[in-house]
Amino acid sequence: MRIRKISVVAVSALVFAVAVQSGAQQKPKDVPVVPPLTSVPTFSTANIARQGHFFVGGKWAGKPGEEVMRGAMYVETWVPKKIRYKYPILFVQAGGGQTNIALLQTPDGRPGWAYDFVNRGYVVYMMDLPGRGRSAYVPGVDGDLVPPRSGPLMEEVWSSGRPPSSKESRWPQYNKQTQWPGDGPNKGKMGDPIFDYYAKTDSQSPTGKDIEQLSADDIVALMDLIHEPVILLLHSGMAPSGWLAADARPKLVKGIIAAEPISPPIENAERGATGPGRLWGVTNRPMAYDPPIKEASELQPVRQDKADGPDLIPCWIQKEPAHKLINLESIPVLNVSGEASYHRPYARCTAMWLNQAGVKTKYVNLEDVGIRGNGHQFMSEKNSAEISKFFMDWLEKNVH
Repeated sequence: MRIRKISVVAVSALVFAVAVQSGAQQKPKDVPVVPPLTSVPTFSTANIARQGHFFVGGKWAGKPGEEVMRGAMYVETWVPKKIRYKYPILFVQAGGGQTNIALLQTPDGRPGWAYDFVNRGYVVYMMDLPGRGRSAYVPGVDGDLVPPRSGPLMEEVWSSGRPPSSKESRWPQYNKQTQWPGDGPNKGKMGDPIFDYYAKTDSQSPTGKDIEQLSADDIVALMDLIHEPVILLLHSGMAPSGWLAADARPKLVKGIIAAEPISPPIENAERGATGPGRLWGVTNRPMAYDPPIKEASELQPVRQDKADGPDLIPCWIQKEPAHKLINLESIPVLNVSGEASYHRPYARCTAMWLNQAGVKTKYVNLEDVGIRGNGHQFMSEKNSAEISKFFMDWLEKNVH
């Protein structure tokens, strides 16, 4: 029996080797081979007492007899053994094609932000927003799907593995990126194991016109379920849903960290883009202003005559006297930007808009507090733990 088992294993190994060799022969020469993991990545959960996995929101949609559940949001929560802070952290991130996987592990195998915060003593909530990850996408209802970013585009906007593809898409700070993980000669490029691993985590995104509001409604449903004040940590393209949720439940939000939320107000400017965007300042959906308005045009936005500094663009602000975001006025906000990020030319415009609207917002260029060389994907870069520590230190001083 032992000899037979060994023979079976040997034959299986031979078949596998032949299959791999055959696959390698069929692979085009210009496509880099992605090395597999060399060990199973695991992290200690010694500081976690309980975990929860559940869905909130969602409703039946569709023709009678063909109804489907639409808009439900997957949520994962970790509760530390010793809760040191009374306000949980709600991570609202996904705009770059990411799910909450980005919060669990960095592409070079370190613990993600979720571990940083729970080990410090915060209850954390992570979510896959509607139509993403484990939250169902409904064809014909949730809009088309934007596919994952191409490798060359990720090299441009995330890692600076290649320069911007055109003069219009270039931002002056792109060559300051030093924090993308990896050290080899192919760092930040397709074929580098760390870059390729990151690419595996990139996913599609829905384009439905109501996804912003649908996601906000689900965040509100989660906040109502928690039934105690929380801190929102907003990142990238889904940040508008977080602003909307705070506007809907201001008494349940004690603080907001805006880590490069999608911006600027009023008009797109990402990598040379133009056209309307975030016409209500930080969202595309109505928010509560005082004096009250019915249409975004009543904010009477005007553009600065000149930018606040070199390599920056002029911001849109309200014509004075400015309408106030009355539901956010009591919520402290930290708005940060990375030194090398494509957000840098316009990142401060969000803080400028919020402050003019009466929202107490602290804007920080990360290099000004000694955190240098970051692009847009803070939670995936080499100094991710240093950034999360800066966030938590700010919360200790400003959120009570």
